[in-house]
Amino acid sequence: MSDQIFELKGNLFTLSVLHLYSTDINLLAEQLYIKIAQAPKFFEGAPIVVNLIEIKNSSLDFVHLKSLIERMSFNAVGVCNGSDEQHTQAKAAGLSVLNYSQDVKSEPVKQEANTSIVEKTVHLPAQIISGTVRSGQQVYAKDRDLIVLGAVSHGAEVIADGNVHIYGTLRGRAIAGAKGFKEAHIFCQKLEAELVSIDGNYWISDSLQGEHWGNAVQIQQKDESLEISALVKG
Repeated sequence: MSDQIFELKGNLFTLSVLHLYSTDINLLAEQLYIKIAQAPKFFEGAPIVVNLIEIKNSSLDFVHLKSLIERMSFNAVGVCNGSDEQHTQAKAAGLSVLNYSQDVKSEPVKQEANTSIVEKTVHLPAQIISGTVRSGQQVYAKDRDLIVLGAVSHGAEVIADGNVHIYGTLRGRAIAGAKGFKEAHIFCQKLEAELVSIDGNYWISDSLQGEHWGNAVQIQQKDESLEISALVKG
């Protein structure tokens, strides 16, 4: 029997990214407080990375920034896309420096003479949950769709990098497109959700209680907001 009591492996985790457009920490505190107040339990303990690309080379108090993030109940993981000086200061404040890029597009493939190009897409099979996702449970379907053959209870959370399909009542939280898939959808047979989110855009219960509340719906992202429509259109 081996005496080794651990194994160190690389892995991928979903992190929230705070895109910072100003170095005014006091103004950031005011706006973060308003944002978090809309769905406090959704953000509680969430790991967060600060993207510095818009304020690169600007002076920033990283000790103050880290303290603010933690007071707001986030887990301050680190920063990305800053200058070398900013990264050095962030490390001194106890923050990690991460490599992060968004909307990176691969170079187009050149078509050679008399050769057709076949677009290859890898589809992982959907993750299927048979039954109800109960309060306190969290289900994450990595790089695939999530299908729930039951309800999602109050206090439960279902997350997918693809689409979320719920063949029962959605009472808890549903998050689709968790890693930036803007075309993701949420489908449910009965909408009574605490929160729905696609690609970081979210609505809480108060915003959902309109004409589609209690009905079968599909939710998608449109023009940087969410759009709810009937699941079956007559």
